[in-house]
Amino acid sequence: MSTGHVAPAEAVARPVALGGFERFLSVWVALCMVAGILLGHALPGVFAAIAAAEVAHVNLPVAALIWLMIVPMLLKIDLGALGEVRAHWRGIAVTVGINWLVKPFSMALLGWLFIGHLFAPLLPAGQGASYIAGLILLAAAPCTAMVFVWSNLVGGDPQFTLSQVALNDVIMVFAFAPLVALLLGVASIAVPWTTLVLSVGLYIVVPVVVAQAWRRALLGSGGQGALRRTLAALHPVSLLALLATLVLLFGFQGERILAQPLVILLLAVPIVIQVYFNAGLAYWLSRRFGVAWCVAAPAALIGASNFFELAVAAAISLFGLNSGAALATVVGVLVEVPVMLSVVRLASATRTWYETPHRAG
Repeated sequence: MSTGHVAPAEAVARPVALGGFERFLSVWVALCMVAGILLGHALPGVFAAIAAAEVAHVNLPVAALIWLMIVPMLLKIDLGALGEVRAHWRGIAVTVGINWLVKPFSMALLGWLFIGHLFAPLLPAGQGASYIAGLILLAAAPCTAMVFVWSNLVGGDPQFTLSQVALNDVIMVFAFAPLVALLLGVASIAVPWTTLVLSVGLYIVVPVVVAQAWRRALLGSGGQGALRRTLAALHPVSLLALLATLVLLFGFQGERILAQPLVILLLAVPIVIQVYFNAGLAYWLSRRFGVAWCVAAPAALIGASNFFELAVAAAISLFGLNSGAALATVVGVLVEVPVMLSVVRLASATRTWYETPHRAG
């Protein structure tokens, strides 16, 4: 029985044509990861000073780089068109379901299986429960700012992405604490509210306001042509900021990576499986429900990525800076960029399959 033809993607969601630099983005990402580790090992004092420039566990240099990444993407958003997102309610339902009904519980299962059992003999004794707690904290916090980067790279609908991120932020205020408390088996947890509020303000509210003011000024002075020229000029800035962020993140953890490579690798296994599982499930459900590809692709990415600033802050406040939980959330930070870039590539490569009518039996 046919489930119907998947609606074609809207013109607004066409991916940016890849130039020579972008085609080899995976190579630059790998080089930046290696460079970050080596620089972090060679210049620990420098990276420690940069890492210390934070407020409520939100690193300010990284925040500035994220601004450079997402403001050009937010420039594309016409707030007057947000009402059209109602037509994509199926995509919103899929993403909300994955983020809040599937991802935290599947991560708890994967943590129990891999960390609690399969990898237990290879990990430091007595740290298993702490590692699993960190993985759960990571999965219970849906991503915010970086989602704009992934959605832009895949050519996702920017209005949908903004509305979905805003909805997740609202849900997170009410659901994060009880959900984590349930999965960790404790009566309650102390949510790092300062981190949550500051991150949402820095990564969502302020950039949206700045981008919309800039967009209005560009359209008022030079029309769509001025906006297109500005976006074209800012495109390489966004990619360079992404690579610089990667160098910093791996530089911050360079010593820990070199000191505990096996532990880092083993903790990465359930996280990577989790990303592909949730992205694939969201993508498949979107196709089954007839969601347009320009919504399904970012829906899969939103369902797979994590709000690592909140997870790291919660792990540190609950278990301590040097705990296994804190290390597990840091591993989530390290795998975020390369793994999500691979999901972007998979979604782009399967667009033809996605938009082809499918029949059961």
